[in-house]
Amino acid sequence: MKKLLLPLLGILPLLSFAGGFQVNLQGTKQTGMGHLGTSFHLGASSAYFNPAMMGLDSNKFSIEAGANFIMSSVQFQNGRTGVSEFTDNPLGTPFYLYATYKINDKLSAGLAVYTPFGSTVVWGDDWSGKYLIQDIALSAIFIQPTLSYNINDKLRVGAGFAIVQGQVEINKAAPLPIGNSSTVNLQGSATSFGFNAGVHYDVNEKFSIGLTHRSKVDVELDGGDADYTVDPVLASSFPDGKFSSNLPLPGTTTLGIAYNISEKFLLSLEGSFVQWSDYQSLDFDFSPNTSLLEDSENPRNYEDAMIFRVGAQYSYNEMFDFRAGFYYDQSPIQDEYFNPETPNSDNIGLTLGLSGHIGERFGFDASFLYVIGTERESEYQPANFGGTYASRSSIVGLGVNYNF
Repeated sequence: MKKLLLPLLGILPLLSFAGGFQVNLQGTKQTGMGHLGTSFHLGASSAYFNPAMMGLDSNKFSIEAGANFIMSSVQFQNGRTGVSEFTDNPLGTPFYLYATYKINDKLSAGLAVYTPFGSTVVWGDDWSGKYLIQDIALSAIFIQPTLSYNINDKLRVGAGFAIVQGQVEINKAAPLPIGNSSTVNLQGSATSFGFNAGVHYDVNEKFSIGLTHRSKVDVELDGGDADYTVDPVLASSFPDGKFSSNLPLPGTTTLGIAYNISEKFLLSLEGSFVQWSDYQSLDFDFSPNTSLLEDSENPRNYEDAMIFRVGAQYSYNEMFDFRAGFYYDQSPIQDEYFNPETPNSDNIGLTLGLSGHIGERFGFDASFLYVIGTERESEYQPANFGGTYASRSSIVGLGVNYNF
């Protein structure tokens, strides 16, 4: 039974923050530029991208809200049979809400609510990898009160404290010797904490630098529900019970630069270092234990990874801004741990964006992101299950903003 549960439980954190499932959609303006925003100010969403820049807002009060609509699919070609199978994922809708208030010329306060981790992946009840995973639904909401302080006209700092609320539900088939429709259902929720800090410096009127760090978050699942549907003969060996686990979400450090080529044209570059190596093992404690249901230790051995981004903005006139961007997101997963629970290869993102200004107070934003998951052939060695994976995602973002 240990082998049955290991592949299932190992996916809890992976779908929440692996590159292919991380929801890097925290601002419609920034998404249109390749999801950059560390070194230049684009409104209240700076509370997330770099809290130091909240004090750059010329308005007393600013608010931004938006949502994204994710259409994604993963293709798997079985290495043994050559048969191709696809996920049937529902529409994903991560959202964000930001509000900033300029207390005085030095000090600003803000509140950020966003969903950086959240996904639903559906392979189906009878696909060839059903004993590894059938479906998973994950959601995580971050609530982040934030402060920023302008040290002088060039240098500013900021930080936020994040309260994280997450929920997950997973289903998989169970390869038991008795019964053809045995299944496992896991559901859990947790509240955790982290922080976001940043510094921003104007080198001159054209050139600026930003540096941020988002902390590692340890999500401690305690008292999750583990439910088993098995043949009555095995019911005593698989009693419905509880499970607990500690799931690390990695810290991320981002350095960005922005250069105003002219009054209308802005160019920006960023690099992010994601500390995936913090995720080396995933351990689970079950209650109650039986002779077939034991606690487990699961090595993952993730490697640190980089994300590289480039983006541009062109202010066409007082009403419209146009944006475009590109990013390359490295996968942290080694070949021997690559499986349908975490079908995350290196990702390439292509983006477009538009903002419109209606008067001095109101504006709207739109973005489009196309993500290409590079084709990857690999085998999940513990289950002797391998093949070729490829993924595609199309994401439409819409947002509004109001200032006064």
